[in-house]
Amino acid sequence: MWYFAWMLGVTMAVLLASMSAMMCDAKECALDEARNKAANDPRQG
Repeated sequence: MWYFAWMLGVTMAVLLASMSAMMCDAKECALDEARNKAANDPRQG
């Protein structure tokens, strides 16, 4: 029965790593988009 707990633990670790990577990528893309928008803003002097 130990292998069920092991499989669940490994699955949860993989899912957590995947979600963490997606969140990090989303934050990075949002920052890049904000920088590009600010750089192309015609209202700047």
